[in-house]
Amino acid sequence: MEQDNHLELAIGTKGRGAGLWDAMQAVFGPVGPDGYPKLIWDKKTGLIDHEVADYWKEHYDLSYILRRDWAALGPKLVGKIHLTVGTRDQFYLANAVRYVDAFLKSTKDPAYDGTVEYGDRFIHCYMGNANDPLSVSSRTVYQRLMPAMADRMLKTAPAGADVKSWRY
Repeated sequence: MEQDNHLELAIGTKGRGAGLWDAMQAVFGPVGPDGYPKLIWDKKTGLIDHEVADYWKEHYDLSYILRRDWAALGPKLVGKIHLTVGTRDQFYLANAVRYVDAFLKSTKDPAYDGTVEYGDRFIHCYMGNANDPLSVSSRTVYQRLMPAMADRMLKTAPAGADVKSWRY
């Protein structure tokens, strides 16, 4: 991470390094007084700007937002949350997913009624289907997910909705 950030800093200052970390700061962070993204950490020292971190938490931390707003969001999300993550995700996202998974399993009134799948020893971009390498599963994800999506549409279609013309 340190090397990634130093490379981005060498390419451009003020979050203009055009890499993953700068992109996330541009998308998730507030705008600073100079018009550039207010950076969540100093790329040279690693010092975290806690004001920016709090902004990210309030606006984009899905785990926090789900916990904070479950009473309002839960009814809208029942049956719609399906997460997949590789247990060897190089950005350590499996840890974040485990945290969300624990919360989702605890939900009641309503229960989330979704799924969380861990791809054992898979890296970032795991898309389900632990039987195939990522090079295959990334190209078959729609074939695998469309039946579940169709089932969901059939289950939740309003009365009188056309649920025949698109099934063949």
